[in-house]
Amino acid sequence: MPRIAYVNGRYVRHAQAAVHIEDRGYQFADGVYEVCEVARGFIIDMTRHLDRLDRSLRELRIRWPLRRAALELIMREVVRRNGVKNGLVYVQVTRGVAPRDHVFPAESTRPALIVTAKRTDPQANARRAETGVKVITVPENRWERVDIKTIGLLPNVLARQKARESGASEAWFVDSEGLVKEGAATNAWIVTQDGKLVTRPADYGILRGITRATVMDVAARLGLEVEERAFSVEEAQSAREAFITAASTVVMPVVEIDGRPVANGHPGTVALSLRRSFFDVAEKCPAC
Repeated sequence: MPRIAYVNGRYVRHAQAAVHIEDRGYQFADGVYEVCEVARGFIIDMTRHLDRLDRSLRELRIRWPLRRAALELIMREVVRRNGVKNGLVYVQVTRGVAPRDHVFPAESTRPALIVTAKRTDPQANARRAETGVKVITVPENRWERVDIKTIGLLPNVLARQKARESGASEAWFVDSEGLVKEGAATNAWIVTQDGKLVTRPADYGILRGITRATVMDVAARLGLEVEERAFSVEEAQSAREAFITAASTVVMPVVEIDGRPVANGHPGTVALSLRRSFFDVAEKCPAC
């Protein structure tokens, strides 16, 4: 089955999908995106993801390319055409195609929309969770509005590449005070010695992760206390547990930070319990 993408009103073969060279996403990274997990034939937390897409578009003053209900139908259709039961569906909206100029183009310029989907192996992530992942830390070097999910991800790309070259799976950005902000593609969490879950407040300093929000709901169901505050690298290394959250990983235990084991260097029971209970709480929208 060939992969299919939706590009500006048409379903096309993924291999032939293309956008104009003066699309502002290509020229200026002038766009936003969302990624939803597809699990067991359901799109996970679609409502929250599209709510965040709406906020990102408003913050950058980009119009919706079409009605929200129509986008939901397109997402489902792309998932269906690609036969994705477990995987990811990706939505990208840019300000559209216009002659290259830094200022916004004419209001009549139509925003560009791309939707793609791909299969992933849920067992691969399950195996990673059994052993946990390593993270490194890098200095924060991104713009201040990381609360907007833009396609301008070059610092994240470089951080992830450094992580890979270091034998790690993720990089945590650390501010000038030595406090952890978030991962290059994930939110960062620790579990304190007395069992509290700690993650940085989702103000303008980090992205308000959708999986992060659902994990808070899971924690409430499990009777776990969540404290939104900053924590240092040293506190994370000395924590009872650490983990990361994202649509692509759900809850993933962290067993090493900058070469130092977290606790006994094995996945913690809190992270694993959150992972097991995640889909009992997350919104599940039929993908077809």
